Amino acid sequence: MGHGGEPRRAQARDGELGAAVARAQDGDEAAFAVAYRIVQPGMLGYLRGLVGEDAEDVASEAWLEIARDLGRFKGDGAGFRGWTATIARHRALDHLRRRRVRPRSSALEQDVLDLPGPHSTHDQALEAMSTEHALRLVSGLPQDQAEAVLLRVVVGLDGPAAARVLGKRPGAVRTAAYRGLKRLATRLGAEGVTDEAPRTLGESNER
Repeated sequence: MGHGGEPRRAQARDGELGAAVARAQDGDEAAFAVAYRIVQPGMLGYLRGLVGEDAEDVASEAWLEIARDLGRFKGDGAGFRGWTATIARHRALDHLRRRRVRPRSSALEQDVLDLPGPHSTHDQALEAMSTEHALRLVSGLPQDQAEAVLLRVVVGLDGPAAARVLGKRPGAVRTAAYRGLKRLATRLGAEGVTDEAPRTLGESNER
């Protein structure tokens, strides 16, 4: 199982996740627990990037809503990942509002810069990074970049799914993830940590 949150592994489990969700919708509680175990690590990583140490509390609120609305969900495993990420994000933003704390402000991304995906150097940097280390670094990015990287890399969503969660155009999400990953790669290079933790964080690019 490893660290939960590596996209290749996440996507590889989407078939299992879809099957569990379908059984859970038929009232199978054990299947709901399976879906929870598959989705929770990525969701927690994403929420840590948004609300820090309150991530567990916000995740609990999100799961109550997910359980309540499960009958309304239509889609496959990848779709479920996106749907649950959207719910988690709304709960996180409500949480920040209640605390009268703004999510970290972000410089406005220019939608026009539809850059291609990151190239191998960023991929290699990410491959070499542990999830914890990634979350520490990601927390220093502007919020739009941080969320894009978290949804792509930690939750394991593809580009269009990440864009739907964030309510943005895929191009804008791709740009933000590209910039975030580029910044992370630069930082990693500066720290010289690239071969310290051989844990795949996997893929790249978005928001």
